[in-house]
Amino acid sequence: MRFAVLIVLTIAVVGFYPSAGVAQTSTIALPDCLGRPVVKPTSITLACADANFRIEHIQWTGWGESFAAGKGTEVVNDCEPSCAGGHFLNYHMLLIVTGRQTCPSGQSAYVDVVYAFVGQSPFPKEKAASASRDFACKPRS
Repeated sequence: MRFAVLIVLTIAVVGFYPSAGVAQTSTIALPDCLGRPVVKPTSITLACADANFRIEHIQWTGWGESFAAGKGTEVVNDCEPSCAGGHFLNYHMLLIVTGRQTCPSGQSAYVDVVYAFVGQSPFPKEKAASASRDFACKPRS
């Protein structure tokens, strides 16, 4: 299953081009950890509690369509000897954002992030089903 997800992600990043005649909307957002919509983010934090797991330097294709695909660098804390004293390691990865939601501000946003590592993974026992996160918009407080 993980291999199938990786193949789909690779095809999406390398070969997805919007259909001719379809207007792209760059105002689609992806909520950050606080639920605030961010248009075409260049980084996404997946471990919102401590930022020890994030994607940086994201390059997108298809942003504003029914899904967008990206490639970036995963930065993850190895937590050795502890998370406070750990080292941040970099891994190449692919990701897709899908789904739609309407934020309290009225802005449209993606909701799901699915990711896969290219080559080595810091989580060798991770199942494909756990390689996704939902990002919900939240009202301003």
